[in-house]
Amino acid sequence: MASDVRLGRSKAHRLKRLRHEGLKPVFGGAPRVENATLDCGWGRLLFAQTFPKAEPLIDALRAEGPDRRDIAFYVRNPHVLLAGAPQEVFLDPSHTFRLDLATYRASRRQPRGFLVRRLVSEADAQAINEIYAKRRMVQAPPDFVWTHRDDRSLVYLVAEDSATGRIIGTVTGVNHGRAFEDPEQGSSLWCLAVDPQATQPGVGEALVRRLAEHFKTHGLAFMDLSVMHDNDQAIALYEKLGFRRVSFFAVKRKNPINEALFVGPADDAGLNPYARIIVDEARRRGIHTEIIDAEGGLFRLSWGGRSIRCRESLSELTSAVALSICDDKRMTRRMVEAAGVAVPERIDPEDEGALKAALDRHGALVVKPARGEQGKGVFVGLTTLEAVADAIDAARALCPEVLVEQQVKGDDLRLVVIDFKVVAAALRRPPRVIGDGRSTLRALIEHQSRRRAAATGGESRIPVDAETERTLAEAGYTLDDVAPEGEEIQVRKAANLHLGGTIHDVTDEVHPALIRAAVAAARAIDISVTGIDLMVRHPREPDYAFIEANERPGLANHEPQPTAERFIDLLFPLSIPTSARAAVQNRDT
Repeated sequence: MASDVRLGRSKAHRLKRLRHEGLKPVFGGAPRVENATLDCGWGRLLFAQTFPKAEPLIDALRAEGPDRRDIAFYVRNPHVLLAGAPQEVFLDPSHTFRLDLATYRASRRQPRGFLVRRLVSEADAQAINEIYAKRRMVQAPPDFVWTHRDDRSLVYLVAEDSATGRIIGTVTGVNHGRAFEDPEQGSSLWCLAVDPQATQPGVGEALVRRLAEHFKTHGLAFMDLSVMHDNDQAIALYEKLGFRRVSFFAVKRKNPINEALFVGPADDAGLNPYARIIVDEARRRGIHTEIIDAEGGLFRLSWGGRSIRCRESLSELTSAVALSICDDKRMTRRMVEAAGVAVPERIDPEDEGALKAALDRHGALVVKPARGEQGKGVFVGLTTLEAVADAIDAARALCPEVLVEQQVKGDDLRLVVIDFKVVAAALRRPPRVIGDGRSTLRALIEHQSRRRAAATGGESRIPVDAETERTLAEAGYTLDDVAPEGEEIQVRKAANLHLGGTIHDVTDEVHPALIRAAVAAARAIDISVTGIDLMVRHPREPDYAFIEANERPGLANHEPQPTAERFIDLLFPLSIPTSARAAVQNRDT
């Protein structure tokens, strides 16, 4: 078989002899495979029930490869195993759940807006790995996934968006009978992951059900899984599907990947994802971190006699002058326009005649407070004088000075500039939901908001407010309407991530003119770390209009691009690993 299953020599020899003689091993009294392991790409599964003693299992855990996560599963007496190597291994804080496939019944409801299928292409394998990266899971090399697509032990399923063909979810299954001649004829589920940008409800449930049905048709008895004890959302799903807790345990090796699971509570428990990604990268390089105010994302990094305070991606290297320029959107416009960066037309909010003429010219206007962040008080796509006047009043409640600009058609492109180089680019799209023919739009929005919050550590939620109602009304709906199955409905106009927007990486396809504009804007402000927002027709085309500059861009939004690495490079250039320093120097020349 293609998978990396290692058998005890005597047992393997007897099984081989039985098969050679045309005899089928009888489970229960037949010879059993010993010391069975299965390579899954991201690490190995060590089936603890096949290890007759603790010592070989500990030795197998010690053989874990770099940047991998091996899991000893089905450990019945973890205290014995831990006693053999207390400084090297630890008891994973997860629960084991089991689904009885004999009593499992498939759902009559079919997936809506997506389909679940087997992996069929190298692009599928790459997409699986990208979802792992977005979910901060240990990645499996795409070539491993692709070359093991026909492995009789491993099953790869993906969820495909029916409209776009994009892969939005994945799950891996292990057939224990194929993997190690399991006398109990079991199976297990691993690496269930849904793209945090997916809008369709029920993707995770559909993947679990399809895998259960697959194993049931192959005559297997049960399907097990391991889930972190505090993952309440996942546990609720599994219990809904009929999974029940069983008394098996998982043991892992103490390595940097697993550190958060065995070191106990840390002083960074309250950090948001935007601060945590930087702190994690600093700690990987041996840089001392001190959490000053977790709730505010404030921390200090110290290394080699240098100490720098940061609030997320805003550091002491950003001057107060640059900060003040970004804070005042009117000044930002003037500075970048003087540097030759294209900006949208600005209209005097006090001149009703100018506002009417601008509506006639452009069809729609944008209103936003001169100072503010996270999309608060921003109104997009205003097409009437009444709507513009109401938006101006609402924006002034946040800031007395208000900007009114032409609505530039296109997509919102965020370019992250660090040390005056573009290190990531992504299209930001307003939040959308997809009708299922049953649920109200209010319920769909609440479901999508919960998914966005779970994917961003609570940083992204879709408000249900007057702006949401206005956007739905323009599409002919109210919050209590039921949209037809498969219909995609935009629920807000602004693409801000904090208000439920989604982000889609386009770093490798940005037109050079857009990169030049972003760098020119950063240099005009003289800010070494910034998020430059442009409205573009397409990231591969040169046309754009500058929207604003953010002095504290959320680096966690751009994974798997190495934004945190480049940020730490800027702060502590000598901390770059020697093996990578030459590559960085070549990149910069």
